Amino acid sequence: MLLLITLVSGVLVSVSSNSWLGAWMGLEINLMSFVPLMSNVKNMYNTEASLKYFIVQVLASATLLFLVVMKTLTEDLFSFESNQYTPMIICTPLLLKSGAAPLHWWFPGVMEGLSWENCALLMTVQKAAPLMLMSYLIEINIFTLSIILMSTIVGSIGGLNQTSMRKILTYSSINHTGWMLAALNTSENLWMAYFTIYSMLALTVVSAIKLSGVSFINQTMMTNKEAMLMKFMMFTSLLSLGGLPPFLGFMPKWIVIQAMIMNNMAPLATIMVVMSLITLYYYLKISYSSFLILNDEPKWNLKSQKSNTMKNFMALTLSSISLTGLVICTIITNIN
Repeated sequence: MLLLITLVSGVLVSVSSNSWLGAWMGLEINLMSFVPLMSNVKNMYNTEASLKYFIVQVLASATLLFLVVMKTLTEDLFSFESNQYTPMIICTPLLLKSGAAPLHWWFPGVMEGLSWENCALLMTVQKAAPLMLMSYLIEINIFTLSIILMSTIVGSIGGLNQTSMRKILTYSSINHTGWMLAALNTSENLWMAYFTIYSMLALTVVSAIKLSGVSFINQTMMTNKEAMLMKFMMFTSLLSLGGLPPFLGFMPKWIVIQAMIMNNMAPLATIMVVMSLITLYYYLKISYSSFLILNDEPKWNLKSQKSNTMKNFMALTLSSISLTGLVICTIITNIN
């Protein structure tokens, strides 16, 4: 609990700070409270994951601090936008921190060694501060557009040949980072809405997968037939995360596409939509075996599901929001 509080306070410090030094300090507090959260004696991959994460984040933080100090020394402290390359240079370590392509190489390896709770934190809370700091600098230019393009392409194509659920969620997260950067380009409110809905959906997926005890695609067939509700929660929330229309996950993408077309970015929006279809394909690949009516279940499937009422209730609540959220939102807007 203490580490979670310092983790969130680190994000708040960096988001609300008045100077780049304060922002850097917030990022450091956030990192120092996440590394102990990662360490878990039961998991053998944990040490490797936390060390990898620590080294990458320290590299990004050191680069950010160095660039900010250099900028202060070489130019006037307050004329930050005087050079057109400055925003690009400062954004690079922040992109590394948030795991956007092509600086995503550490992300799948770190996710593979973490518990599900930490995976959820890494995909949601840990992205908030770097993206918020980027919103101060980001502007529509070749650099930003290429990062958006690469994130959406890498995120969709990278997940195609993966069998691990954690890696599939990682590449999905990279794809969503591309969408979030596109939302940042148009407006900050839009990014906030996208980030909130994405965080909720990622939490839904993680809580549903954690209940079923699945770590790889081929294990989805092994979950008991009795746990029908849990399977239903898992697959509908996955499709919602992919952005399939009747679910809540479609709404932020819909708004981003609309905003991009209004800003004359239709070609980029088209590529992003096509890449989203590919992400939907690998979500369907997970749920395909269980969606089929004729799916087999081995006789020796004796693994009893952990019946934790509280966790079941939480997963059910979240997945019902993801199922009915879009309908409720449209009803509310029509009433107004």
